Amino acid sequence: MTDAEIRAGIEGDPDARPTDAAFWRRARLVMPEAKKSVTIRLDADVVRFFKRESRYQTKINAVLRSYMRAHRG
Repeated sequence: MTDAEIRAGIEGDPDARPTDAAFWRRARLVMPEAKKSVTIRLDADVVRFFKRESRYQTKINAVLRSYMRAHRG
């Protein structure tokens, strides 16, 4: 896509907000927290379910995060 096509797509999307130079002057870099490698034993059918799609470990993490947020005291 050309820059003009990308800009038109952004402007035509009600959920998107175009950025300008002022936005980038105020922008700050936020680095995600580093991942921690762990060993966990999961049921084979659970692993098969998530491995059907790419980035399955990221999806497992998202499910666990959702559970964590729902059960915070």
